[in-house]
Amino acid sequence: MAACGRGRLVLAAAAWGWRWLRASHCLLAAAALTLLLPSLCAAEQQFDQADSNSMARHRSQQQGIEAIAQAHPQVQFQAQAQAQAQPHPQVQFQAQAQAQPQPQAHFQGQAQFEGQAQPHPPYQGQAQPHPPFQGQAQFEGQAQPHPPFQGQAQPHPPFQGQAQFQAPRKNIWRISEDPMCHEDVARLCPKHTWQNNFAVLECLQDVREADDEISSDCNHLLWNYKFNLTTDPKFEAAAGEVCKTALGEVKECADQEPGKGYIISCLIEHRANITDYQCRQFITKMTAIIFSDYQLICGFVDSCKSDINQLKCGSIRPGEKDVHSQGEVVSCLEKALVNEDKVISENCKKAILRVAELSSDDFHLDRHLYFSCRDDRERFCEDIQGGEGRVYKCLFNHKFDDAMSDKCREALTTRQKLIAQDYKVSYSLAKACKADLRKYRCNAENLPRAREARLSYLLLCLESSVHRGRQVSGECQGEMLDYRRMLMEDFSLSPEIVLNCRSEIELHCSGLHRKGRTLHCLMRLGRGEQNSLGQSCQQALQSLIQETDPGADYRIDRALNEACESVIQTACKHIRSGDPMILSCLMEHLYTEKMVEECEHRLLELQYFISRDWKLDPVLYRKCQGDAARLCHTPGWNQTSEMLPPGAVFSCLYRHAYRTEEQGRRLSRDCRAEIQRILHQRALDVKLEPALQDRCIIDLGKWCSEKTEPGQELECLQDHLDDLALNCREIVGNLTELESEDIQIEVLLMRACDLVIQTYCHELADNQIDSGDLMECLVQNKHQKEMNDKCAVGVTHFQLVQMKDFRFSYKFKMACKEDVLKLCPNIKKKVDVVICLSTTVRNDTLQDNKEQRVSMKCRKQLRVEELEMTEDIRLEPELYVSCKADMDKYCQNVPFGNAQVVECLKDVKKFLSSRCHDKIFKLQETEMSDPELDYTLMRVCKQMIKRYCADADSKNVLQCLKQNKNAELMDPKCKQMITKRQITQNTDYRLNPVLRKACKADIPKFCQSVLNNVKDGKELEGQVVSCLKLKYADQVLTGQVGHEGDRFPELHRLSSDCEDQIRVIIQESALDYRLDPQLQIHCTKEINTLCAEEAAAQEQTGQVEECLKINLLKITVESCKKEVLNMLQESKADIFVDPVLHAACGLDIKHQCASILPGKGRQMSCLLEALEDKTVRLQPDCKKRLQDRLEMWSYAAKVAPAEGFADLAYQVMTSPSKNYLMGLLALGVCVLFLLGMTCGRITKRVTRELKDRFYLQNKCASQKLLLLLQQDSSL
Repeated sequence: MAACGRGRLVLAAAAWGWRWLRASHCLLAAAALTLLLPSLCAAEQQFDQADSNSMARHRSQQQGIEAIAQAHPQVQFQAQAQAQAQPHPQVQFQAQAQAQPQPQAHFQGQAQFEGQAQPHPPYQGQAQPHPPFQGQAQFEGQAQPHPPFQGQAQPHPPFQGQAQFQAPRKNIWRISEDPMCHEDVARLCPKHTWQNNFAVLECLQDVREADDEISSDCNHLLWNYKFNLTTDPKFEAAAGEVCKTALGEVKECADQEPGKGYIISCLIEHRANITDYQCRQFITKMTAIIFSDYQLICGFVDSCKSDINQLKCGSIRPGEKDVHSQGEVVSCLEKALVNEDKVISENCKKAILRVAELSSDDFHLDRHLYFSCRDDRERFCEDIQGGEGRVYKCLFNHKFDDAMSDKCREALTTRQKLIAQDYKVSYSLAKACKADLRKYRCNAENLPRAREARLSYLLLCLESSVHRGRQVSGECQGEMLDYRRMLMEDFSLSPEIVLNCRSEIELHCSGLHRKGRTLHCLMRLGRGEQNSLGQSCQQALQSLIQETDPGADYRIDRALNEACESVIQTACKHIRSGDPMILSCLMEHLYTEKMVEECEHRLLELQYFISRDWKLDPVLYRKCQGDAARLCHTPGWNQTSEMLPPGAVFSCLYRHAYRTEEQGRRLSRDCRAEIQRILHQRALDVKLEPALQDRCIIDLGKWCSEKTEPGQELECLQDHLDDLALNCREIVGNLTELESEDIQIEVLLMRACDLVIQTYCHELADNQIDSGDLMECLVQNKHQKEMNDKCAVGVTHFQLVQMKDFRFSYKFKMACKEDVLKLCPNIKKKVDVVICLSTTVRNDTLQDNKEQRVSMKCRKQLRVEELEMTEDIRLEPELYVSCKADMDKYCQNVPFGNAQVVECLKDVKKFLSSRCHDKIFKLQETEMSDPELDYTLMRVCKQMIKRYCADADSKNVLQCLKQNKNAELMDPKCKQMITKRQITQNTDYRLNPVLRKACKADIPKFCQSVLNNVKDGKELEGQVVSCLKLKYADQVLTGQVGHEGDRFPELHRLSSDCEDQIRVIIQESALDYRLDPQLQIHCTKEINTLCAEEAAAQEQTGQVEECLKINLLKITVESCKKEVLNMLQESKADIFVDPVLHAACGLDIKHQCASILPGKGRQMSCLLEALEDKTVRLQPDCKKRLQDRLEMWSYAAKVAPAEGFADLAYQVMTSPSKNYLMGLLALGVCVLFLLGMTCGRITKRVTRELKDRFYLQNKCASQKLLLLLQQDSSL
């Protein structure tokens, strides 16, 4: 301390503290002063009591220690550590712990200080010693600018009792009065500080502005002053007395060698464990001195001397560094330590980290950072109280603010890097987590030496404890959160990132250093968008994310927090801030209106890495850690296994999540629900499925490079499933199979179909276990008005994917798995499995097998699958491939849904390619056999089926609809669809299963010629039906002539079942010309010209047929004329076949033919007889129609050639020249008979003569042959 001069006692300085110094230093000075007071003031120095008290209060903080530095060697005293001492003009005094002064001050304490007297620093040139004192230390040699002290202090004789004071020199040395520093002190320091060396020292040390640079000579002077001060044995003795209790507790410090400053350094190192107030204040002041220069720190120079020289950290450029400043040298070493390209010795590394640790509580102790951030501290942390690392934390929080100076930001980054190297460099973290580290054995002793005290391993260890449900103090967790956020903000704090990602950062992420942007840039590269992230960099990123654990609290990721703040405030405001479910909430709103683009990118970048380690989702880990250990043999939270690929544990969990009870062990309910949640979220992006991306990276580039929209990549892979590599196909297949059981995994599809689900499937959507029911419901309601395009496309895509493998239809797989293995082994595609099983069912049904080979549950589900396949041509791959060219040609603008493309192809069937035609014909044949598979018919007539055919068998639905076609309440659209199907049936008997079955024996008997003339693969175009219709008409007409058929045996008649079906067909086609394919084919031109108006009628009631009959004479085309004549012939078979005539003669039938049974032309014959009977009066319209019919039939008989004997006989019998023709026929028969008799007798005589002659010739030849044989045998 500066000595009291000019007649003032030093004790007066203890009474008042300097108002410009901090209060904490005031108590230290008072305590140290009472212990170390030297007798530097003469007894005769008198002063005014009031003035002395005032000065003492100003100087009490600094003078206690400075007195040692400026004491003269004649001092002998005894001191007792009392609170205050009152000065007195007497030389001898006793210091008591009373507040009032005493006439004489006697020290009762026993502390005796003997040793070297410390002079003031020497001046340049010849040293000028003070006047000699008794026992004064002598200095030898020339004074150097920074000389060591060579003189040995002579021991004083021990004093007893009261301290004896001798008059000191009056010219006390002060820094402010020294010529080397006088000018600088006067320029830079307040005048009231000049009398106190410590105040001046602090003032000059804190000067850092370029304009306020102190001179080099003053720098040297200050350094010598501090060095001499810290190595003075009296200094250590004072520390030993003030910190006597602390030294007793810290044995390590008590055993240090005196005279080297080690005791003070040791106390500083252990100051956190010192509880004595006076000692802590003493250490605080000494810390400020020691940390002002690296050479004053115990052992620092010895440990780092070679590194300083090697790294040239000691080089000085005037104007840039202070010669005496420790800050620049240590800062240079710290930068080298955190630089991966430079090597620091282990001893120096420990020394640097120890210095950083010791300066962790007080911002001022890190001199380089203090000077670099002094203005920033005032700007950002003005209200932050110093101590316990609070200023550091405040500056860290503002590190990336725009107003932060670059110099301060750089210094803060270096400090943070040191914390990453050793967590103890953070005072607040080390203090808050000390108990937890010891409790959970996370201290350095439990870590490998190479990883000792690393912040990352401290975080991993404590995070592991938190994730396992152990209690970690809230204060410690708060500190962990701060430093995890710090690591995520600045990539340079992680040496592994700097080392392994250097090229990626330089190439892709330069200029993005702030606020975690560099890390997110690397994450974006890791997602594969540019495919340029190395494996080592990827692993370093994965390790960093595990260390920081942003999945536990989104706020750790500052880039994500800032990007998603608005989304969180709107979509996730119901969740507590910092809750792990915030990330889940953000994922649920991905690709929604509430999501913003920046948040979407940051979220997916982070989730990409979280998805590769199941432990990084804290909710998932908490609920599934037991299941993972039991089923997947996972390591601990902070342990890694190179044997497990990314995502392997999660894949194991979701495989067990969807197992049935019969399949073995399943997950717990909570874990299963969590697995479903994760699957639903990760299905949004294929990159969130690590195994999928790793195995399919080549296929993604090959097939799906242009698919950039959400969810398109997986859909693309599913579309190209058969083209994928084996490993990729397997993982895509497994994921698709999983989706089939729980379609809610398809989050985008669920969002698109929300309205349909809420309207029609809400009960299924609320079920925790889906089991494929929800997708089945969506398929069934695919064409409801609530269905939008996105939902319809998504449902159709899933249906198309299901066709690739029957396993992709969960309900079908579970219902028919055993049947497939037994009846359809080695068949994989769903459509082939459906065909195989349905064929088996059909064969068993046709053969009337008592036991069906396909199980009942499988048959039910098979029916569902068959019905679903009819909705879209793409669901029948063979048909789709066969008709693709025809679709592009004829149905280019027709949408696929609602079986519209199939219906379009049916309409242009006659123009289709042979391959497509065959497939369509086969499809129609199947639909006619089972109308329930006719999607269009079932859709259009859904309500009519419920009304009229609710009790009908599914295979008889069309037949039922045909019977009710003309009902009053029949829907017009349904009626039109029924007519369309009737037209189809009449084109080919094979498309009419009822007719085919009824006429099975009749068709080859009576219409074989028609079958023979039709080429393979061609439709019959109604020829067989026309053949049967003519046969029926002939049969009816000839039956009339032959009295109900007695002349024609049953061999030549249609079967009764066939007759009934043909009669129905004739009746239906008589009402609608379109039901007669041959008539349409041959009379198209005539219909368009002669009967255009009738053909355009919305409802056909036989008008076109009547028009053609009336205009028969105008028809010139023979084929058309023949068809019209056939119509006329058919109309004679029964009046029901002629709807116009039947309508006209309805009343007459009731009156004249009421007792006549309908059918076989009976009622027609009745009306014709009534027409000939003059006594019977028919209705005028009926009479006219009958007369017209007679004329038509007469004309038809003249122009229509007989096509057979029956037709010829019918024409002869109905001809007006019947008798003449019969006579001619009889005459011809007689002539033939006579000719036969005559020719027979003549030929008989000639034949007998020829026979006799032939007999004789043969007999002669036989005899000659016999003789020759006998001669040969004798030889």
